[in-house]
Amino acid sequence: MKRFAIFGASGFGREVLPLMRQQLQQTEGQPWDLVFVDDNPHASQINGHRVLTYAQWLAEPAASLHISVAIGSSTVREKLVARCATDGVAFFEVRAANVVVMDDVQIGPGAVLSPFVTLTSNIRIGQQFHANLYSYVAHDCVIGDFVTFAPGVHCNGNVVVEDHAYIGTGAILRQGKPGEPLVIGRGAVVGMGAVVTKNVAPGTTVVGNPARVMEPRVK
Repeated sequence: MKRFAIFGASGFGREVLPLMRQQLQQTEGQPWDLVFVDDNPHASQINGHRVLTYAQWLAEPAASLHISVAIGSSTVREKLVARCATDGVAFFEVRAANVVVMDDVQIGPGAVLSPFVTLTSNIRIGQQFHANLYSYVAHDCVIGDFVTFAPGVHCNGNVVVEDHAYIGTGAILRQGKPGEPLVIGRGAVVGMGAVVTKNVAPGTTVVGNPARVMEPRVK
C-alpha cells in the first residue's frame, strides 16, 4: 500500500486534507492510505483520518511513503523536509482542481497550491512553496524555497521573492522591470494588505501603503 501523510494537523493541515484526498481519489491502481502526522498529537483522529506520530507512520508497512508538509513556519518546514528526505520520504504536491497554471511554469517539490491560485507564464518556483487561497504569481517571477503566500497575495510580473519570505494576506507586490525586478529579500515579512513599491531588505518586516519598514515598539 502507498502511504500518504500531511505533516501538521493544525488549521492549514486540515485545509490541505480535502485537496490531497481528492487528488488521491482520482488515482488508479495500488491502494493508498492518508493520515495526519504530528509529533505531539492531541487526538487519535481528525476529520475522519488517523493522527500518528512520525515514528508511528514510518513503522507501518508501505510500498512507498509520500508527505505534504503543511507547516506555516518556513524554518520548521525546512527542518521537517530535511528529516523526511533523510528517511527517503517523497514529497507530494497538493494542487486544488481549480488552480490555473499557464505556460512555462516550473515548481519545486512539495508545493501546496490552494483553491483559486493562478500561476501565469515563465515562472520559477523553488521547493515547498505555499500559495494560499486566491493568490497569484504573474509573468517572469522567481520564487525561492520555503516561501509562503497568505490568502489573496498579488505578486505581479518581474518580482523576485527570496527564500523563507512571508507575504501576508492581501499584500500587493508592484510589478518590476525586465532586468530590474522588485526584490523581496530572504526571510522578509510583508504585512497584511501592504503595497510594496520598493525592494524589501532581507529579514525586515514592512507594512502599510506604501509599504515601509516597521519600527520596533518602544517599551
